[in-house]
Amino acid sequence: MQPVYSPKKFDLKYPQPTDGLRQTDREEDKVHREAQAEGKELSEKEKEIIREAKARYRLGARRLEKVIEQVYGIHIPHNRIHKYLLEEGLAKEEPRKKRRRKPYIRYERECSISAGHIDWFDKDGIKFCAILDDASRKILAAGEFKNANTENSIALVDKLVEDYWGIMPLEELISDNGSEFGAHRKNGKKEWDSRFKRHIGSLGIKLITSRIKHPLDEW
Repeated sequence: MQPVYSPKKFDLKYPQPTDGLRQTDREEDKVHREAQAEGKELSEKEKEIIREAKARYRLGARRLEKVIEQVYGIHIPHNRIHKYLLEEGLAKEEPRKKRRRKPYIRYERECSISAGHIDWFDKDGIKFCAILDDASRKILAAGEFKNANTENSIALVDKLVEDYWGIMPLEELISDNGSEFGAHRKNGKKEWDSRFKRHIGSLGIKLITSRIKHPLDEW
């Protein structure tokens, strides 16, 4: 049986009397947080964790931020991770990414566990899948697998149901167009069907897929 790990207990935001979507622009908050982080020096333990995680998972700074928080139980901002990787020669500057980005406005749910994001990653031959809460940005369920496929995607969703359905059923799940979800088989009308989609529907969850090359979330 493939290993699936339960999430840690997080401080989640529970439903408020008025629910729904709110339009947010986090550019100013992001700049403030990154400015604060710049003034802090990494401890030797943090440096060791970054080196170990980089060698094991071979991910960029943004994804390492999430993985380190989940696996090692500490939070290190991605900009500090990237800065250290540059100093160690484990990453390189990409001029294309240094250009000022157009302010990004996205829609987020106001309460936790109302919507989630599911995605797969490959780290040194091991497949890693996680479901991220849209409101709190915490990992609700995650697991390492030998194969990235529909069966294991369903297994992770079932683990989420086991852990959280007693608190609040998930309303929507957002995925990319990967074959792990069967979303790569869309017809000319962008209609599609798969075992994963049917399983999600049987749980009362609405599945939302992103447009190609237009992800709905940045991990």
